[in-house]
Amino acid sequence: VAMASPRLKYLSLGVLVFQTTSLVLTMRYSRTLQAEGPRYLASSAVVVAEVMKILTCVLLVFKEHSYSMRALNSVLRQEIIHKPVETLKLAIPSGIYTLQNNLLYVALSNLDAATYQVTYQLKILTTALFSVSMLGRRLGVYQWLSLLILMAGVALVQWPSDSASEKEAPSAGSQFVGLAAVLVACFSSGFAGVYFEKILKESKQSVWVRNIQLGMFGLVFGLLGMMAYDGERVRESGMFQGYNTVTWTVVALQALGGLVIAAVIKYADNILKGFATSLSIILSTLISYFLLQDFDPTSVFFLGAVLVIAATFLYGYEGKPSPNPSRA
Repeated sequence: VAMASPRLKYLSLGVLVFQTTSLVLTMRYSRTLQAEGPRYLASSAVVVAEVMKILTCVLLVFKEHSYSMRALNSVLRQEIIHKPVETLKLAIPSGIYTLQNNLLYVALSNLDAATYQVTYQLKILTTALFSVSMLGRRLGVYQWLSLLILMAGVALVQWPSDSASEKEAPSAGSQFVGLAAVLVACFSSGFAGVYFEKILKESKQSVWVRNIQLGMFGLVFGLLGMMAYDGERVRESGMFQGYNTVTWTVVALQALGGLVIAAVIKYADNILKGFATSLSIILSTLISYFLLQDFDPTSVFFLGAVLVIAATFLYGYEGKPSPNPSRA
């Protein structure tokens, strides 16, 4: 990939930081907001986000084929209906992504934004391990070192502090639920990401067509999940109960997030992604503390967050270019 102009790089950095930070904070806010009536169903938010994602991708494919309905129709028919095996391959990552999207709501209902952001960085570790095992990648010394630092940092962030244990004994259970949700999401994110990358590398389809296929399965899995978990509530008060402006913002950010990242990866290298992650962690921490006021930073948290940020950078650091090209 030719180096994009610096302006494009920094623009994509800004967009990435904005997307990750605002999604986490609005989601946390929406799950803890004291509102009238019932709270919105996370499972329905996941479904609506999938619908939005599919529509956006169809528009992008439409634009790619210079706004011709006939071309759009034939592309979708050829790629999705006439290649059932290729399409079915995406059922696996899609089901995992649906699970993961539901887990993120569980996590942010139980953890403050800052703790969640730092802990979720463990997905760097799971992605690296799945890359090594499934794609046959080789990691350099710096990468392995950064993974160790990452684990240490996350452990420190999760370390129970004295003030928390005195103040909120009852919520220890929910802290555990939140942590478990993040850990499962990290594993599913790592596996699905690497599997999706493998499929993208093996085929010549456009990323947007792939995302339409992902979204279609995601929609099916999401609807099944919603009926299984919240079927009764949906029948009583409908799918959109408890929706407000904040909810729609969360849904839009979640739907567009994946697409933003897909578009930005072209212009951003690993180090830039590391930058974005770190800035996002710092911003989430500040906003959690000053605006949402649901987070009391301890020195142990700060030490852990610094380690996680350092590990993110170190992981993106190439050192000497390795002779093995499969790491691209």
